[in-house]
Amino acid sequence: MKAVIWCRHDGDNVIGIGPNIPWHIKSDFKRFHRVTAQHSIIVGQNTYETFPNRTLPDRKIYVLSFDKAYEVADRKNHRLITNVHYFAQLPDSEEVYISGGAGIYRLFLSDIDLAPDYIIDCCYLGEMNTDLVGERIDVTPCVEFMNNHYTTYEKSLIEDNVLVTLRLKKNTAHHLKTTIDLWRRIADNS
Repeated sequence: MKAVIWCRHDGDNVIGIGPNIPWHIKSDFKRFHRVTAQHSIIVGQNTYETFPNRTLPDRKIYVLSFDKAYEVADRKNHRLITNVHYFAQLPDSEEVYISGGAGIYRLFLSDIDLAPDYIIDCCYLGEMNTDLVGERIDVTPCVEFMNNHYTTYEKSLIEDNVLVTLRLKKNTAHHLKTTIDLWRRIADNS
């Protein structure tokens, strides 16, 4: 099972300013941890380098980079991948969360054959920290792709000014148990 997980700003789809997330919502970070812990994530090289010590505990990390000489920090738990089509070969039994940045989201959410079964669409409804310096990074083309190729699961929630919706890829057979289990992990705020 593959899923995108992101938190974007309502209205402009911004996910970052420079290397920073322009809001800090503890419950959103906890949700990311709860959903992705003990599973694999896919990130780009720039996102990977923003992680403390270039790692996140309790996860296998795939670093997608076109730099074949790039070295990951932990060769046991991290793997450099230089071809996005590698992920089409992963078994469905491996839970993989596509976790950014914008370029990685665009790779997966521009080709219906690479598009994951699910999108965990977290939308921050509050004000951004506009004091940050850097380019505003948005995922608008990905949101447009999502709106055209995904349907909304019947449930959503709002927590700490973040609207969380599970999106399911259209014309795909979704295993009901997988969908319900994923939603439970998303919605469980313990």
